[in-house]
Amino acid sequence: MKTAFLFPGQGSQKVGMGKDLFDNSTPARLRYEEANQIMGMDLSTLSFKGPEEELRQTELTQPAIFVVSVILNEMLVESGTIPSFSTGHSLGEYSALTAAGVFNFADALALVKLRGELMSKAGREQKGTMAAVLGLSDKVVSELCVDASQNEEVAVPANFNSPGQIVISGSIKAVRRAMEFADKAGAMKTIELNVSGAFHSPLMTSAKHAMREALDATKLNTARFPVIMNVTAEATTDPERILDNLISQLDSPVRWIESIDTLRESGADSFVEVGPGRVLQGLNRRIDRSLPTRGVEKMVQVEELEVV
Repeated sequence: MKTAFLFPGQGSQKVGMGKDLFDNSTPARLRYEEANQIMGMDLSTLSFKGPEEELRQTELTQPAIFVVSVILNEMLVESGTIPSFSTGHSLGEYSALTAAGVFNFADALALVKLRGELMSKAGREQKGTMAAVLGLSDKVVSELCVDASQNEEVAVPANFNSPGQIVISGSIKAVRRAMEFADKAGAMKTIELNVSGAFHSPLMTSAKHAMREALDATKLNTARFPVIMNVTAEATTDPERILDNLISQLDSPVRWIESIDTLRESGADSFVEVGPGRVLQGLNRRIDRSLPTRGVEKMVQVEELEVV
């Protein structure tokens, strides 16, 4: 059996995540203490007690999800559950790379902290939005985004999450035009999302330069096992390819369906969502209900998980 670890991204956060790990595991407590020092704030208390409104802020959400995801990964590995592959949704890509040994914990958290700050800043500087489009094909949604884009107002596909579920991103007017076009084209539903920026769109391009500088100054190791990257949906262990993909990821779509296809074609036959929430388990069910996918977000699930 070949197991793939799937790491969630922004939107999976919830107040209370990680608390049982902190309460029952000395290594988890030490990780949270290290994270608090790197962040220069009490990230553990924010994760455990909120307030929810503060935890939803991009620059805090991303580090909080990353920390609990990495702790869970370390617990799984310690218990003998070793992945053959990893991948992560957007932010989750940093968790996946840390699990594969590309980054150490401290470097990765510093990068995630910066990423959240840069994305939040880009969102303030260029107001944008995102929307989920349900019931239309990738091709149709991509064409609608082109039709909805006018001059500097742009709409693009941001997440190809599952068949018939695509998230679009960009300028407020362009995204809302694309939603209208989608409704007329027969979409089951269009939902504007409550986000602080137009993630994975050209409105995030301003964040790329500072992110590249930070990545260039960080040691990237060869991955211990293949990681499937968001931008290309290809498996790699090469640090240079990983670096280029992380830069491009900021203003490129997450090709999640293709990433899961790559895992299946590579021999993955067991999937574990490692981190808060059940978003990726839900996407896997919509991609292929036969995919054996479980979730681990609490200590009891680490103890119960058995991978042959």
